[in-house]
Amino acid sequence: MRSKLFVPGSRPELFAKALASDADAISFDVEDSVPEDAKARAREQIADFLRSGAFRDSLRAKIVIVRVNALTSRHFEGDLMAFTCPEVALLNLPKAQHAADIREAAAALQRAERRNGLKQPMRLLVNIETPRALRLASGLADAHPRVAGLQLGLTDLFESLRIDRQNTHNVHAGMFAVRLASGESGRFAYDSAFPDVADEEGFRREAELARRMGYIGKSCVHPKQVAIANEIFRVDELQLEAARRIVGAARDAAASGRGAFLLDGRMIDLPIIKRAEALLAEANEAPRRS
Repeated sequence: MRSKLFVPGSRPELFAKALASDADAISFDVEDSVPEDAKARAREQIADFLRSGAFRDSLRAKIVIVRVNALTSRHFEGDLMAFTCPEVALLNLPKAQHAADIREAAAALQRAERRNGLKQPMRLLVNIETPRALRLASGLADAHPRVAGLQLGLTDLFESLRIDRQNTHNVHAGMFAVRLASGESGRFAYDSAFPDVADEEGFRREAELARRMGYIGKSCVHPKQVAIANEIFRVDELQLEAARRIVGAARDAAASGRGAFLLDGRMIDLPIIKRAEALLAEANEAPRRS
C-alpha cells in the first residue's frame, strides 16, 4: 500500500476517477473533508457507489478504506452500518484517545458485522493525531487484535499545537514516535497526508523520510502525489537482490552452526536477516518468519 488517495464522500464525481488512478488504495472520507450537514448524504453516496456495477467493473485490485467519523460522533454507528461490508478492507478510525476507545470501536464493529451478515472480521487503521494519542500510541496499537496499523496525522497534531511542519526535526520526532509504537506491537505504520499540493518537493522529502523509518506508504490528497509515493515506496530491485543474498548466506551460515557472519565486509546477524526476510515477504518472494 505505497499510496492511499483520499476522496471526500461529498464529491461523488471523483469516485470513479480515484478508482482509476494509480493509487494502491482509495480512502473514502466522511470525516474532516465533509461538512457536518453533508455527512449523512456523503455516507449514502459512498455506500451506493461501493455496491454499484461501476465499482465492480472498475475495481483493479484496489484496497478500499473508509475514514469514518470519530467514536464520539453521532454519525459513528451509521457509518459502521454503511461500511461494514465485503467491499471495504479497512475502517480508518480518527481521534482515538485511549485504548478503551479502540475496544469500544471494535465491539461496535463486531455488532455491525453480525447485523450485516459479514463473516470476515474487518480491521482498523487507527489515526494518531492528538497529543494524547501520540503519548499512548503503543497502547492504542495493542488495544485490540483488529488494529492493523497506525496512521500518523501530522496536520491535526501540528496545527493544534502550532508546531512548524516545515521543520524536519519536528516531522522526524512525530514519525519516530509512531513508528516505534507500531513496531512494538507488530503493526504497520502509515504516513500522514501532506496538504500543500503545490509543494511536490516537500511531499517527496517527507515521503523519503517516512520510507527510511520503515513506514509502508504515504497518504495522498491529490492524484499528482500518487506517482511520487509509488516511486518512493516501491521495492527496489537492488534492495531485493541484497536481501536474497543475505537470506541465502544466512541459510549457509546456519547449516554450519553460525548465527552471525560477514557478507561483503558487513557483519550480518539476526535483526538484519529478519529485515531481509521481511523485504522479500513484501515482494511475495518468501514467507516471513513467525
